Amino acid sequence: MTDIVDELKWRGLFAQSTDEDALRKALADGPVTFYCGFDPTAPSLHVGHLVQVLTMRRLQLAGHRPLALVGGATGQIGDPKPTAERTLNSPETVAAWVERVRSQIEPFLVFEGGNAATMVNNLDWIGGMSAIEFLRDVGKHFRVNKMLNKDSVARRLESEQGISYTEFSYQLLQGMDFLELYRRHGCVLQQGGSDQWGNLTAGLDLIHRLEPDAHVHALATPLMTKADGTKFGKTEGGAVWLDPEMTTPYAFYQFWLNVDDRDISRYMRILSFRSREELEELEAVTEERPQARTAQRALAEELTTLVHGAEQCAAVIAASKALFGQGELAELDEATLAAALSELPRARVAEAGLVVDLFAETGLAPSKSAARRTVKEGGAYVNNVKVTAEDAAVAAGDLLHGRWLVLRRGKRNLAAVEVAAG
Repeated sequence: MTDIVDELKWRGLFAQSTDEDALRKALADGPVTFYCGFDPTAPSLHVGHLVQVLTMRRLQLAGHRPLALVGGATGQIGDPKPTAERTLNSPETVAAWVERVRSQIEPFLVFEGGNAATMVNNLDWIGGMSAIEFLRDVGKHFRVNKMLNKDSVARRLESEQGISYTEFSYQLLQGMDFLELYRRHGCVLQQGGSDQWGNLTAGLDLIHRLEPDAHVHALATPLMTKADGTKFGKTEGGAVWLDPEMTTPYAFYQFWLNVDDRDISRYMRILSFRSREELEELEAVTEERPQARTAQRALAEELTTLVHGAEQCAAVIAASKALFGQGELAELDEATLAAALSELPRARVAEAGLVVDLFAETGLAPSKSAARRTVKEGGAYVNNVKVTAEDAAVAAGDLLHGRWLVLRRGKRNLAAVEVAAG
């Protein structure tokens, strides 16, 4: 596809725009300078942010120039949540998070060449502004009745808690961002999620009032959802983060591997950089043989490589195979093994002891007698080695990295044991 708008639509990345025909012409005539903003309200981006980061990458690959804004100013306030007031973080905390978020976005964009990306921080133009300047130069051009119509604001006004003036003013700051980027960098397009539409149009309105000859646009992508109605990017353990210290590469890979069959085709189109032909082939394979999880594996490998690198991706794939007897557990490095085992039911014991005790301790068998039956039937494994004796015990030399055991019942049921004296 040569038309980026057509490609975004086919991939399910085009929810709405201010004037589709005008935007299509601007992108065709290009290159267009565009921006997307990310507030550092946490120390890491999560997988929900990938939609915007990867859409920026697509637009850059189509020849357009991205401005990635990490909000050192807006991150100190936060976009209003529909349910409750945000906890304000200190300026020092936000500044540290700005650097972390920047480092997560940068690998996805190219910072050299004719359409080189630029990282920007709105603290540069908001931080030195006085309250009087803000009210006169920005606030004067906003109408409160229109601001009240924003969904998150309206919901908060209906709640008992209400909304603070601080969060109510957030849309003025985002509108100011677009104006400043238009003046400083010639930015004429703002990209964001459809839940940000009120903020996106706030910037357009401000530019139209102060720069009446400007031709500027907004593009919103749909919010990603899950077929079962739960929020995308959430697991029982919480958000799936891009930071490997907050969500291990193994857990990140497993998140994509476990995507519901009802969601995988849509997620592939939104997040994968494979061609239309490749994606349609994967969709067909998934429909014919869903149990093979071919599309899920392809997406897990592609995104883990993009976010964590090829070496880490190879390590987690090796760990995933080894856990189920398709590779050598002893060859896995300790960090990768520990990350993989953290996703399993596990028990912590002072000494290894009998295998049947460990099966019962981890819950892999409901009782010691049930564990003995599993051994007798040939379905018990320790570190992928079949256990043949009901009174078999684990020796110190069996521990992986002097610490871990991997238990398996049958082909698919796994548990981990951590042996840690004291």
